[in-house]
Amino acid sequence: MNRIIPLILAVALFMEQMDSTVISTALPTIANDLGVSPITLKLALTSYMVSLAMFIPISGWMADKFGAKKVFRLAICVFIGGSILCAISDSLIQFVMSRFLQGVGGAMMTPVGRLVLLRTTQRSELVSAMALLTIPALVGPMTGPPIGGFITTYFSWHWIFIINVPIGLLGLYLTGLYLPEVPPIETAKMDWIGFVLTSIAAAGVVFGLSVIGLPALPPAVGISATLAGVIASVIYVKHSRHHPHPILNLKIFNDRAFRASTTGGTLFRIATGAIPFLMPLMLQLGFGLNPFQSGLITFSGAIGALMVKFVARRVFALTGFRGALLFAAILGAAMTAVNGFFTPETPHILIIGSLLATGLFRSLFFTGVNALGYSEISDELASQATSMASALQQISLALGVAFAAFVLEISSAISGTQLQLADFHLAFFVVSAVSVLSIVPIFRLDPLTGASVSGHRQRKLAAAQPEAGE
Repeated sequence: MNRIIPLILAVALFMEQMDSTVISTALPTIANDLGVSPITLKLALTSYMVSLAMFIPISGWMADKFGAKKVFRLAICVFIGGSILCAISDSLIQFVMSRFLQGVGGAMMTPVGRLVLLRTTQRSELVSAMALLTIPALVGPMTGPPIGGFITTYFSWHWIFIINVPIGLLGLYLTGLYLPEVPPIETAKMDWIGFVLTSIAAAGVVFGLSVIGLPALPPAVGISATLAGVIASVIYVKHSRHHPHPILNLKIFNDRAFRASTTGGTLFRIATGAIPFLMPLMLQLGFGLNPFQSGLITFSGAIGALMVKFVARRVFALTGFRGALLFAAILGAAMTAVNGFFTPETPHILIIGSLLATGLFRSLFFTGVNALGYSEISDELASQATSMASALQQISLALGVAFAAFVLEISSAISGTQLQLADFHLAFFVVSAVSVLSIVPIFRLDPLTGASVSGHRQRKLAAAQPEAGE
């Protein structure tokens, strides 16, 4: 397997992960500087994810029409530009819009990078390639919280976005040097009606749920936006059935592996999106830690995630996707709930150990669920599959932030006080309950689903051969 390709593509994931973890750690400080509450600043997190969800659906079409390498490099440039604008923002509106521009670049980087990987990698090597793709990306969460916390505490939060500039320039250089050309292929006419409908659906639902509880806006704004998103979703389902080449082909869900991967992954990612939002806030607002101290604690989750990447292929070969994913989902949900028992008196080493274990189980789940989703997809549907999966991933992460913030707002409103530690505990328990539902679609899979990718079938056949000769 050519290892240099997934490692270079991982530069895009590194920037995104570094950026998201840095912002989460600096959230209270940025909110104070911009004159808004930390919960209000969730708009900066969700605007980025909304932008991803809106533009990811056209990423596959653009890669097919103009060439994946060209689109990938253009996306890095857009992301760098958005990062610079974030660094010079001095108001909530400017910051939110700059984050939206970053999302436009991110919407092209990750799914197009995966598409390049799919078209240059044999299916039998897919698990290893996916693991390599995410190893450098996990360095972002490891370095993001302590670096972001250090810069925010001792310098200015504006500088944390400049980190993306040299990383992006390095990515541009390496992709130009090593990334193979993936030539354009014949594409159907762009489904612009579908693009508008999916954009309204994603933006309406995520934005609506994010602002329902904000005191600055009437509840009717959030409710109306959410309803508009739901209505657009229903209209798009009908539209896609009659359009010869819909922007998001819902027929992909006929594939059992892809269906289980996306539905289970979406439910589990709600908790994944909530934790980076909840944990730094709880450590800073509930425990009284500064951003640097908070970052030194939260980065341990990425260490656990990194550890999994070196054993993922063996685990899936031994148990198959179904067994490993059920195990990871149940323990990942349980460890999320454990966060709800932490207090300022809890030893930091215990919190670090818990976050490390949480990152380990989450990473095992996502490595498996990503490979499972593409295990039975044909090459012709690869671009559609990457667009669909990436869009659902970002929507679920955004819903995680919106859902967690909504629980905090409701809990705080009921108690009639400012955010307290008990509000964060309740939020962790609720998102844990949602994430455990991810086992339902996974449980329904055949144990050998995706065996050609996991290697589980070959392992069972090899184990059975000596018995046959006895």
